[in-house]
Amino acid sequence: MPKIIKWLITLVVFIAVIVFCISMYLGPNDLGQCGPKPSFGEKCQVVDAIVAISGGDTVARANQAINLYKNGWSDKIIFSGAAQDKSGPSNAAVMKKMAISVGVPSKDIYIDEYSETTGQNAQNAQTIFVENNIRSVLLVTSGYHQRRSSLEFKKNNVSVVILNSPVQTDKDWSFWWWTSLRGWWLAISEVVKIIVFYTNGT
Repeated sequence: MPKIIKWLITLVVFIAVIVFCISMYLGPNDLGQCGPKPSFGEKCQVVDAIVAISGGDTVARANQAINLYKNGWSDKIIFSGAAQDKSGPSNAAVMKKMAISVGVPSKDIYIDEYSETTGQNAQNAQTIFVENNIRSVLLVTSGYHQRRSSLEFKKNNVSVVILNSPVQTDKDWSFWWWTSLRGWWLAISEVVKIIVFYTNGT
């Protein structure tokens, strides 16, 4: 076999391994071995609340939280996120309106309308957790954003069990993320932000 062919095969395998490792690292999924509804399996049981944080594809994140609610994973949803356009309603309020429109009772929804960063999402959620005796949550965000979000929430809510339920496919991220420049930008920027988190704690 010519050396150039061997080199190309080695390069393709190397890139495939890198893509696989990045995908698995950035998007941990604690419900990966669970069915669509809660069961008695490890990490497959009902939690105290579902938390969806805005940013990226906010609609997809809200829809995933709503579906988890409807499938019985929790009887509470927390939507977190400030307004992207300061002249309009907060992202959290928009997500709440989406949930109510498909039958989720308003009394089951809590919102944080002031968080503008992932760290603030985690910090402000702590107040809601304490006020409502929430000890376990399913955290919902986009696949590329799941790892860093989980790190922030675990740092700020040490007494709360944080389980991950990333949106697998949205307008910014999918199995094919590595085929676009935007996908690589999101992946690399998240890896850098995670390194900064471990270096500075933020």
